[in-house]
Amino acid sequence: MFVDQVKINVKSGKGGNGIVAFRREKYVPNGGPAGGDGGRGGNVIFAVDTGMNTLMDFRYKRKFAAKNGADGGNKRMTGKSADDLYIYLPEGTSVYNDDTNQLLFDLVNPEDEYVALKGGRGGRGNTHFASAKNSAPEIAENGEPGEELNIRLELKVLADVGLVGFPSVGKSTLLSTITSSKPKVAEYHFTTLVPNLGMVRLDDGRDFVIADLPGLIEGASSGIGLGFQFLRHVERTRVILHLVDMSGQEGRDPYVDYKKINDELAKYDENLLKRPQIVVATKMDMPDAAENLETFKEQIKDDELAHEVLAISSITHEGLKELISKTSDLLETTPKFPITDVEDVDEEVEYNADDEEAPFNIRRDEDGVWVLYGKKIERLFQMTDTTHDQSMLRFARQLKGMGVDDALREHGAKDGDMVSILDFTFSFVD
Repeated sequence: MFVDQVKINVKSGKGGNGIVAFRREKYVPNGGPAGGDGGRGGNVIFAVDTGMNTLMDFRYKRKFAAKNGADGGNKRMTGKSADDLYIYLPEGTSVYNDDTNQLLFDLVNPEDEYVALKGGRGGRGNTHFASAKNSAPEIAENGEPGEELNIRLELKVLADVGLVGFPSVGKSTLLSTITSSKPKVAEYHFTTLVPNLGMVRLDDGRDFVIADLPGLIEGASSGIGLGFQFLRHVERTRVILHLVDMSGQEGRDPYVDYKKINDELAKYDENLLKRPQIVVATKMDMPDAAENLETFKEQIKDDELAHEVLAISSITHEGLKELISKTSDLLETTPKFPITDVEDVDEEVEYNADDEEAPFNIRRDEDGVWVLYGKKIERLFQMTDTTHDQSMLRFARQLKGMGVDDALREHGAKDGDMVSILDFTFSFVD
């Protein structure tokens, strides 16, 4: 089954906890602190697997979590860092932040890798907190929490040339004729339900990858038919072969069909019309095809895009050699196009202090408890070892240094009021 879009949840590993420990060896008086640091949590890394051609593996497994780092040990031993979690994807996969729709990375080369989430650093053991005033500290840090992200994966086939056009214009027949690909060919619309790829090889040694994309119809860019589902696959193609049926068998107007397909491409991404496009007049072996082609050429002559028109018949092989040769020539002068479905970001960005996330926020719940929340203050608490009094006193000093005490007073907190951070609750002392 061909799957080209999935949503997954990924989480990096938490750092290991630092520990409180002291040297207790015979003949070593006043051994001092000896608590080791925790190991680093595992990163989440996306990488290319050239043997994959679909996102089917992610259809039933949607959650991926790297392992946590090991806790520190006695005698200043550092805990083992966790192995990184590699998630392998097919070439041509775009990785998006599903919450913000931001393109994070585009995996288009076999060696591409992208660190999506970094593992949390290991917490420090009590050896780091010794000082002249406190030579035997009972202070250690918990490991830094891992990060979590909702990811959207979109596979966009890596083809140099894309075949577009209304259903039953002959895309699959052309692909099967000029390549060794065996797409389904039948006398009804939407025979092709997934993109088919084939390799075209020329006598002079040149070659290129061509994709037969499922038939577009009017309204495809708005979600009608199959077109919207597969329009994304046109994004990577460097040359577009726009197939137009000249047989007139179904009573369709070739020029109207040509305009409608270009309109759908423009609605999806107007940059697609800036790419080299060859109009391929198909089914020229049919009785009325030659007359219809002359009419079509007159109509397209004043078209602002002014694409070249080549006539072919996949049945008699008429015009195929010229089409392949001109397509290959175009590819030699056409660069790769970047993915353009995300907003461009200016290189120079002006930052305001007001725009930065506040280190903490305060609200009062329905029970009258003051709730402290925010990424920085919650991370600070999660890295505090609540099992040792000295660690908790250090946390209290950190809160005061951040201005939490003054902020609570400004909000109206009184002596004895309850204050909570995550699942921890304590009394406010004024």
